[in-house]
Amino acid sequence: MNVTVLTKPDCAQCDFTKSYLANHGIGYDVVDITVDVDARQKAIDLGYFSAPVVVVEADGQVVHWSGFKPDRIKALGAEAGEQQ
Repeated sequence: MNVTVLTKPDCAQCDFTKSYLANHGIGYDVVDITVDVDARQKAIDLGYFSAPVVVVEADGQVVHWSGFKPDRIKALGAEAGEQQ
């Protein structure tokens, strides 16, 4: 499972998301959309205009959402535990 958090500086929801992912043992990559134009465009192409945008790639499928979603992160943690 590959998790990418499209984030920006001084974003409380971004910080909560990254912290919650780490606390649930989920590894992730961080991409700053204020610096990476391609990442910003990817968020827009997915239909999002606010950060964070979480993109999860697993088993050939891609799931994504915007904002701090603890329920989704908990589900990822459970899924990651099953895969180990």
